[in-house]
Parts: sequence; structure tokens; C-alpha cells
Amino acid sequence: MRSLSILFIALIAIPFAAQANERPANLDQLLEQVKRERIIEQEQNRLREEEFLQARDQQAALLEQAKAALATEERRTERLNDEFEENEFRLAEQESLLQERSGSLGELFGTVRQIANDSRAVIESSMTSVQYPERIAFLTDLSERKQQPSIDELRQLWLVLQHEMTHAGKVEQFPAQVITVNGEVAERDVTRIGVFTAFSDGKFLRYMAENQDLVELARQPVQRLRDQIQTFENSESGQLQPVVIDPTRGAIMALLVQTPDLRERIQQGGWIGYIILVLGAVGLLIALHRFVTLTYLERGIRKQQKSNEINMKNPLGRILSVYSEKIAHDIETLSLKLDEAILRETPRFERGLMTLAILAAVAPMLGLLGTVSGMIETFQSITLFGTGDPKLMSGGISLALVTTELGLVVAIPILLIHSALSSKSNRLIQILDEESAAIVARNAEEKIIRRDG
Repeated sequence: MRSLSILFIALIAIPFAAQANERPANLDQLLEQVKRERIIEQEQNRLREEEFLQARDQQAALLEQAKAALATEERRTERLNDEFEENEFRLAEQESLLQERSGSLGELFGTVRQIANDSRAVIESSMTSVQYPERIAFLTDLSERKQQPSIDELRQLWLVLQHEMTHAGKVEQFPAQVITVNGEVAERDVTRIGVFTAFSDGKFLRYMAENQDLVELARQPVQRLRDQIQTFENSESGQLQPVVIDPTRGAIMALLVQTPDLRERIQQGGWIGYIILVLGAVGLLIALHRFVTLTYLERGIRKQQKSNEINMKNPLGRILSVYSEKIAHDIETLSLKLDEAILRETPRFERGLMTLAILAAVAPMLGLLGTVSGMIETFQSITLFGTGDPKLMSGGISLALVTTELGLVVAIPILLIHSALSSKSNRLIQILDEESAAIVARNAEEKIIRRDG
């Protein structure tokens, strides 16, 4: 019906539309045009009313369907709420029954998780983890799991603990990756002494618990310890050999290799330390030269004492050459001549000894200067950065202590050498005095004999 009405309106509207495009020539034509348009408009309004009434009937039907669906869902919701409350009640009963039946198992499983966590920390810090790394994953999973562990897992936990206790007391050799000093990863045969010490190819290794790696020490201990582990590695199975063990699992060894050697200690003394060493070297050269000279002079004096011929190449010979028959009877003149000769030879014996005494006195003074400079530097660090980090003060303290030590190390030997050389020089001068006194005494006796005779 609706389609026919639309078709009817279209048929009427087409000629009307054609005529509407034409302008009416008079009032009669205008009246006819208005009537036609009114008929079309009435038909269109009637069609709109029919469509509205039809849509209203459809909406009413849809509303009834929606109300029926809502009522159905409300009844379903009530039924599900009843089932949910019933299930909650049953769940509470089952949980209560579970807790009643489990009893102390909850506390037991909590203890198991705690033991697994504590054991993981111990095994992660153990050197055996390098050889058996798979245990850490099992302990991590067991300590972090929310579910209750099974009987097999409890047995596995006991086996892991027993495995650690067994291998912690063994000496084993196994292939492992080692991080060298250059940062490269090399496959080597590692010898492990329990959980304390590990070494490879005659070099000590340190275990890094953070990533379960073995790292070669940047600085190795003294050669004696390295030779010992080299001998241990090359020994046959079952043969007893001494070996180095670090009970702190590498901590003491790491601190031991950080101990500065002689060259580093000298560098800690700074420029003052180098000056002290230079003065010490100069003092030793002077002492060596004076020792050789005094030894040569002493040998010449000894030969002159045994010989009747005067040798002008030694001090005693030059002193004896002063004696002559012209002044032999004048005791006073002879004595003055001999004293003059001895005074002329004395500088040969005492040359350089005053320099050694000055060096022995200056060296500790320079050490004291370094001590004062180091303490000033330390107090400046404290003023700027406080006392929170001792490493900031270590440079000044090293300068203060090392320079004092170097000053004493240089001064004490030089002082002892100076004392020995002075004694040797005084002994030789005393020999010259004795020989000159003997000449004077002999001539005085001869003079008295001649006078009495």
C-alpha cells in the first residue's frame, strides 16, 4: 500500500514538477498550480503519518521483547547469586577443613621456603657453584614459590644440601671459564681447594658471587706462593703437598695483593722521598770512595811500618821523610816538623766524613718535612670532604709516613758508616802520631845518652 502511494505521488508530481518550472502566465494558472501542490503536500503528510504509526507499533513490540529479556536475566541473576553464596559457604567449609587437616604442615612448608632461601645465599657465595651452577635455579624456584612443595622437591632440597657439604671438603680439578687480567674469557683447568681457594696455571683466582665467575687476580702474591700452587697442580693424585688456603674465600688474598711494593711505597713519598733517596745514594757513593781510600792508605802505612826504606807514596813515608840528621838533635824543631807533616796528611783521612755527617742529619729532617706536608694535605682533605671516606686522606697519610721512614732508612746506615769510617780514620791518624812520637822519643834518648856520656 505504501509503495503504491509513493508511486501515485510520483506520477502526479512529475507533470506538476514540469509545469512548476514554467512561470504561470495569469492568475488562473497560478491558482491551478497552488491546488496541485496542495494535493501533493497532503499526500506526503499522509504517508509520513502512516510511517510514524507503523514505527511506533514496532517500538512497542521491541520494548515488550526487552522487558521480557530483562525479566529473564533478573531471574538468572537471582539464581546465580544463590549459587555464588552457596559456593562461598562450601569454600569456607573446605578451607576450614583443609586447615584442620593440614595442621602444622603450613609452618613446615614455611620453614622449607626459608631454608631454601638461606641455602641459596650460601651456595651462591660458594666456589662449588662454578662447577655445579644448576642448584641455584632450583633453590630460587623453591624459595619464591607460593604453592606447597612436593615430597620429591623436599628430597631434592636435602640432596642439594648434602651435595654442598660433601663437595665443600674436596680438592677437585675441573674445566671452567676464567676471566683473565685482559678481560678475556678463557677455558682452563681450575683446581679448587674446598670452598676457600682456587687457582689455575700457577695463578690465584677469585670467585665473584654476583655472577658466579672466576676472575684472575690482577696482582699475584709473591713468587714463593705461586711456586707452591704450581707444584701442587703438577703433583700426582694422592700425593701430599703443601698449599695456600684463604679461609676468607679470597678476601685476604685480594687485600694481600693490594699491599704496595717497594716501588709504590717510594712513589707514595712524592718528590721529598726522591730527594731523600738521592741523598742516600750520594752518601753511599762517598762512603764507598772513602772506604776504598782509607783501605789503600792503611795498606801503605802497614807496609811502611815493616820496611826500612821510605816510600813517599804513603802518608807514613812522607812523615818519616821529614826526619833529617840536621835537626835530629833539635827535639823541639823535629817535633814541630812531624806535627806539621801529620797535619798536612790529616785531611786525606777526614775528607768526606763531614759530608756524610751532614747527609745523616739532613735525611731525617727531610723526612720530617714530608711528614708535615702530608699532615697538611690530610687536614685539607678533612676540611673539604670530611672524614666519611678514609681514601681521601690516604694520600696525605702515606706522604707523612713514607717520607719519615725513608729519612730514617737513609740516615741510620749513613750514620753507622760515618762512625765506622771516622774510627778507621782516627786509627790511622793515631798510627801516624805514634810513629812520630816514637821518632821524637828515640832522638831524645840519643841526645841524653850523648850528653851524659
